[in-house]
Amino acid sequence: MARTAARPSGDGPTASGRSVTTHRMAPLDVPTPSWMRAPGEAPGMYALESAMDELATELGMDPVELRIVNEPGTEPDSGKPFSSRHLVECLRAGARRFDWAERDPRPRSRAEGPLLVGSGVAAATYPVLVHSSTAVARALPDGTFLVRINATDIGTGARTVLAQIAADALAVPVARVRTDVGNSDLPAASLAGGSSGTASWGWAVHEACTRLAERLAEGPLPAEGIEVRADTAGRADADSPFARHAFGAHFAEVAVDTVTGETRVRRLLGVYAAGHILNSRTARSQFVGGMTMGLGMALTEGSTLDAAFGDFAESDPAAYHVPTHADVPDIEAHWIDEDDTRLNPMGSKGIGEIGIVGTAAAIGNAVFHATGVRLRELPLTPDRVLSGVRERVGSSAS
Repeated sequence: MARTAARPSGDGPTASGRSVTTHRMAPLDVPTPSWMRAPGEAPGMYALESAMDELATELGMDPVELRIVNEPGTEPDSGKPFSSRHLVECLRAGARRFDWAERDPRPRSRAEGPLLVGSGVAAATYPVLVHSSTAVARALPDGTFLVRINATDIGTGARTVLAQIAADALAVPVARVRTDVGNSDLPAASLAGGSSGTASWGWAVHEACTRLAERLAEGPLPAEGIEVRADTAGRADADSPFARHAFGAHFAEVAVDTVTGETRVRRLLGVYAAGHILNSRTARSQFVGGMTMGLGMALTEGSTLDAAFGDFAESDPAAYHVPTHADVPDIEAHWIDEDDTRLNPMGSKGIGEIGIVGTAAAIGNAVFHATGVRLRELPLTPDRVLSGVRERVGSSAS
């Protein structure tokens, strides 16, 4: 079954006149596809940003400038104005930090013995997702505050950031705020996923604490304290007249061994426009972690299907290879702080997935620049890279 549609270009970071998409469905004896590292933006961005790099090569145009001159004024699919969009600034800042102007644009233009060295760029975008949540804020007689919400801190620093949001709304030091999360007995909140956690939970926490501050301003604190509840249903999850996205620019430098086919990433750099950054330390950790996950997507994380059972053969880190510290010696994350009042009370966007979705494409484009070979299947394992390099050398010789 196939369905084809022609329409203005979709949710990618650049504009075009019209695009044609074809969908084909076939029954397969395999597990149902689901999220992997990130939702569909992760594999989708690899395809789109590889295509942009390919177009730049065909045009003889710098891939950074190609993206800049195709910057859309409104969201191509919906026609909505952007709540904020600073992708061009990310690209320019990243190019400056990465010394992009010193790059020889010709593929296979730099060699170090058996190593071919190249660099690549990719843009990234991820939608701002906000879901309804409920929070309770309580002022205690000892002068401290307790914020309760069934958020989930999966290592991203949710407790820290929610305490900061509460302290800011209450105008008190963060040391006087305690957060209670991760228990189904707490006020209901949205799940931790889709880079929506802080934007969703923080809205409810901010509102509860703002109301609590107003109550405290009315008179002395009772002996039993004061508790205020906030529910953002119908507002946090309402449709917006604005297209709300986080954006990023990813740059990568790789060295490809023509003897073994191994690709080593020497440098990764990302510059992001992701709303107001609430905590620079936890934000940088998430950006760097996302970029590392994108590196794994590009080079090491591969799954094979068992033909007899239709399931994945890899079931532990011994067979499914995730990247480690030694896999990228130089990784940097920077951002442009945005003042976007059309998101939530904090002006924040999600920062989990935006670090992932452009990294693999930047690495793939760097491999092309190093070798002159365009590889369309991930991960870029040594056998695939070596096969492509030998095929190119063979075709050049003939």
